[in-house]
Amino acid sequence: MITTENLNFSYTSKPFIKNITFSVNNGEIFGFLGPSGAGKSTIQKILIGIIKNYSGKVSVNGCEIKNINNSFYEHIGIDFEFPTLYDKLSARKNLEFFSSLYSGKKRSIDELLKSVDLYNDADKKAGEFSKGMKSRLNFIKALVHDPGLLFLDEPTSGLDPANSRLMKDMIMKEKSNGKTIIITTHNMEDAAELCDRVAFIVDGQIKAMDTPHNLIMKKNAYEIIYTYKENGKEKTGRCVPENTADDNILKTLIAQNRILTIHSKEQTLGDVFMDVTGRRLS
Repeated sequence: MITTENLNFSYTSKPFIKNITFSVNNGEIFGFLGPSGAGKSTIQKILIGIIKNYSGKVSVNGCEIKNINNSFYEHIGIDFEFPTLYDKLSARKNLEFFSSLYSGKKRSIDELLKSVDLYNDADKKAGEFSKGMKSRLNFIKALVHDPGLLFLDEPTSGLDPANSRLMKDMIMKEKSNGKTIIITTHNMEDAAELCDRVAFIVDGQIKAMDTPHNLIMKKNAYEIIYTYKENGKEKTGRCVPENTADDNILKTLIAQNRILTIHSKEQTLGDVFMDVTGRRLS
């Protein structure tokens, strides 16, 4: 669906996007993860054709971005972090207007409104919506023409837990319908839950790229933590899973049924990002 080779771009004379190479498969959720200013949004702008003065190769849905025409936008949907809606139009009128801009197959506006729990507010002006309601409306706006490829920029930013859960469920539903989805975010929990693969972007470069699970497990930083009592005091022991047979304290505690608690602890994707890049997300 997407292929880039040696992608370079700069807003000034100083290099910004540097030798980016990656590909995204059909039906995959691919995430760009990194702090603000890392280059995530710039890469997205290149992929959707806003920026064309790059060097290297960028192909989306079989089209070199420098050669796209208006028909390209019939097949992609874009949900920017900040909603792009007409405040004086109702939710329904917003969707009807944006739907009218496309010539192909359209989705049911009523069904889209119901899917994000906005059907009862369909005739309310978008300007009267809360931030969460605008985010949900902006998301389904990207779906009205039933595109095969979705670009989502910080899709859960600023949402409360309930609306965040609703948004993530919608994203997974679109994936189950065969859509390819690109997510740019600094939310590591969202990325770990939603993405099939992720790329760590720092200073315009890809520092690591793999599945969230593989990135976490490659660091070999998971361990087993157990607690027990000795001389009336609670103590804690640690060992890595492959060395449990060599942990004599653990073996003795098991034999004597003296373990109070035991659990495994793995790094989070955020921990791995810090280890790989030396940067924290904010």
